[in-house]
Amino acid sequence: MMRNYLTALPVFNEVSHVENVLREVRKHCRDILVVDDGSTDGTSELLDSLPDLQVVHHEGNQGYGAALRTAFEFTLAQEYDALVTIDCDGQHEPQLIPQLVAALQPADGESADIVSGSRYLKPFPGDSRPPEARRRINMEITRQLNECFQLELTDAFCGFKAYSPLALTRFDVTEPGYAMPLQLWVQAVRHGLRIVEFPVPLIYLDEERSFGGSLDDSERRLRYYREVLKREMDEFSMECGKPAAAGAAAP
Repeated sequence: MMRNYLTALPVFNEVSHVENVLREVRKHCRDILVVDDGSTDGTSELLDSLPDLQVVHHEGNQGYGAALRTAFEFTLAQEYDALVTIDCDGQHEPQLIPQLVAALQPADGESADIVSGSRYLKPFPGDSRPPEARRRINMEITRQLNECFQLELTDAFCGFKAYSPLALTRFDVTEPGYAMPLQLWVQAVRHGLRIVEFPVPLIYLDEERSFGGSLDDSERRLRYYREVLKREMDEFSMECGKPAAAGAAAP
């Protein structure tokens, strides 16, 4: 079992959740990084008071994608063997962290570059009912990715993932917001990274959670996701339905 791995949590104004989530994460991971993305609700001060915790503070709120970019850079600089990303809103189960890491290098199969949590790969007892607009947008973008790149994804937006260092070196994250995962999928296909999905429970604790500003409108959010996806494909001169670059692996 790989031991030298990092678990990173992007955080923005999570003072009511962060301490409890970190308590559970500590049970399953030795090295933890919190990227505080300009919190203003007391989260920053709370993080600085906690022992045995690596914290990077952003000056001002830069966005979800920017927080993950910082986590990627930190992982490579510190030469960890793997990175797990987990959200800080209580919707992921930290006890699954070692299993995601193990799935990068299974004893009885081919190694993966990205192990991506999926809330829709299989049902779990007690699964939440997702907000309809979020479910619809996720399914639409997931379908588009599958049709364009011959993938077999079931969940394009789950933030609970494990990455190999090789994968992290291939990413060039320029999208600071919530559409950053779409940039990663395009780049993963472009570089022939092997993707494996891992089933995780579907948990929604706060169905009214805000995306911020205009993105709370579901149709604007969908347009934003499509714009980022198109921009990233144009960057690499990729077209829907055409074979991926030589060496691209199916999930």
